[in-house]
Amino acid sequence: MKSFYNSLFINKRFFYALAIITTLFVVGFFASIFFEIAKILVIVLSVLLIIDCALLYQTKIGISASRLLPERLSNGDENKITLEIKNDYNFITHLELIEELPYQFQKRDFIFRLKLQKKESKTLKYSLNPKERGVYSFGNLNVYVNSGLQLATRKYILADEKELKCYPSFLKLREFDFQTFNNSVVSYGNKKVRRLGNSLEFEQIKEYVSGDDIRTLNWKATAKSNQLMINQYMEEKSQSVYCIIDKGRAMQMEFEGLSLLDYAVNTTLAISNIILKKQDKAGILSFSKKLEDLVVAEKRNSQMSLISEALYHIKTDFSESDFSSLYTVVKRKIRQRSLLILFSNFETLDGLNRQLPYLRALAKNHLVLIVFFKNTELNVLIEKESKNIQDVYDTIIAEKFLYEKKQIVNELKKYGIQSVLTTPKKLTGDAIGKYLNLKSRGLF
Repeated sequence: MKSFYNSLFINKRFFYALAIITTLFVVGFFASIFFEIAKILVIVLSVLLIIDCALLYQTKIGISASRLLPERLSNGDENKITLEIKNDYNFITHLELIEELPYQFQKRDFIFRLKLQKKESKTLKYSLNPKERGVYSFGNLNVYVNSGLQLATRKYILADEKELKCYPSFLKLREFDFQTFNNSVVSYGNKKVRRLGNSLEFEQIKEYVSGDDIRTLNWKATAKSNQLMINQYMEEKSQSVYCIIDKGRAMQMEFEGLSLLDYAVNTTLAISNIILKKQDKAGILSFSKKLEDLVVAEKRNSQMSLISEALYHIKTDFSESDFSSLYTVVKRKIRQRSLLILFSNFETLDGLNRQLPYLRALAKNHLVLIVFFKNTELNVLIEKESKNIQDVYDTIIAEKFLYEKKQIVNELKKYGIQSVLTTPKKLTGDAIGKYLNLKSRGLF
């Protein structure tokens, strides 16, 4: 009986009818005919309530439902969720489905209302757009069932609780694959160009002919074959590319619900995929007070999985980013000349100048590309019509900040440091485009 009462609710329609009957009883004190009518209606209402309960409980499990979830969620993207509902009753049912979404979405009234014919099945679809990485816990699917009488409601608790991890945006990888390999940019990096005696990758041992570089003589092979043999090498156009993510407090600014850090993380995953497709070596690292989450640049089959897992765990400690520590660790751990794509944010020229000595030091041994952000909220202030002196001040300050961003680009250019100044929405496309441009120009 406990489960019966726990899953049975009296509908508000019953109480409306009861209120009317109560009113008739009151009126019946003055006109007896209404008192008699009220007694008959009580009996009728009670019988109908019993019939309604019997209808709802004549089938042990009258409603079945399942929730189809992806293996993982993609941060910042529309993730499709499917609900499959089936009516096993022999009558038309009116359903109210309450989905218990993860707390991160802050939705406590996510409700579907539908009507199912007898033995009918229906599929419901909805989308979720998570704004932060981490674990998302889905609760129960609560289904409230009414018959045509709608005096009583039976509750079903369906669909098991489940936890899903939200990873950096992987749903857009195919989109950027398509855009990259179907544009006018020439594909570089898929070919090895032979240049004798000067490259890093061994190709073969061959007989010495006039004009070959004698520095490549292989003395062991020469002794065995009794003739001069040389090592032949070929130059491999596969280069190391590291995405460096600043996870200090400057990257916690939010645009459209997503932090700059998450924009950078999503872009790093997308650009790493393109780097590997272009036959370069992709690696990542993050830093604030110290360098962490290092994935050494390689082009092995499991590299994307390693990068994705490392990106999933990147979190800020809200510290001031230490660029001196970044320079020290990069100098020690990345000895081969590489392309370093640094995702950071500089709001003022003074902020850049404090870190410029370390960026210049990095640029001596590597090609450095700084990716930082336009503050799109400033455009709103600039385009807003000024109605008073305060609005004028706000517009002037906003224009000053935008001008400083352009000065930062020029300052970096003076020292041979590449840069991309972009909006968060265009970040991924602009970063990939810049990488392809640098590669096509042979700058690394």
